[in-house]
Amino acid sequence: MSNKDLLINVKKLRELTGVGFKDCKTAIEENNGDIEKSIEFLRKKGIAKASKKMSRNASEGLALVFDKADEVAVVEINSETDFVAKNKDFLNFCKEISKINFESSGDIEKIKSSKMENGKSVDDNLISLISKIGEKITIRRSKFFNKQGGKNYFYVHSAVEKNIGKIVSIVKINNNEDKDLGQKIAMHIAASGPLAIDKSDLKKEIIDKELEIIKAELANSGKKGEIAEKISKGKINKFISDNTLLNQIWIMDPKKKVSDILNERKKNDEIKIIDFVRIKVGEGI
Repeated sequence: MSNKDLLINVKKLRELTGVGFKDCKTAIEENNGDIEKSIEFLRKKGIAKASKKMSRNASEGLALVFDKADEVAVVEINSETDFVAKNKDFLNFCKEISKINFESSGDIEKIKSSKMENGKSVDDNLISLISKIGEKITIRRSKFFNKQGGKNYFYVHSAVEKNIGKIVSIVKINNNEDKDLGQKIAMHIAASGPLAIDKSDLKKEIIDKELEIIKAELANSGKKGEIAEKISKGKINKFISDNTLLNQIWIMDPKKKVSDILNERKKNDEIKIIDFVRIKVGEGI
């Protein structure tokens, strides 16, 4: 690491933590320039200020969509409070990041190293914004949908401005030119929060974890043997149906599943959901 890079990283660490130059320099050198590891290093050394901003919980913020020429990108940017999520400086920063996210095809590392309109990197602007506002701010996750393989549709729930809200869902569907259907499926995803498209797509560890919980509940209730086994199978099948998009009850008609709606709307070829994402601000933090 060059002296220039060392000084840049020390400056970043000082702005994030409030710790003195000497301690920050030691932390950076010990951790090969890694900011997050350096913060952890300072905390372990007992320098309380190191946890001043970066150890706090940032579970508020915004989800932003940028769409152009049939391609769509979404990014979640978090703050600690909803008050900051409404701050003009934060909002302007988020809007510019949303455009950069689209141009970077949803690559977080590419976003962070990109230049913003003021000529500084996203990382440098982020640190300046944290220093100015006084809250932890993070660019948490993103996803990009290109135009290959299907048509993309999106929905923004609780919108604060156009394409900016608290829940964003995007879905890619093939053999479908019906915009109304695409947007309704995106709306369904936002409301119902599926974990996968179909049963075969649901991760084994998710099913195993749920089964473990079901069996523990049955054991605690006194159910044993064949009865417990029968009940657990029924419960896990319901869990799978409730959490896979094609098997969920259609939010606009409780007598039908999403798969029924796709079959009704098809003309010649089968309509297939290729991919989807649902981002709810702060979920999982």
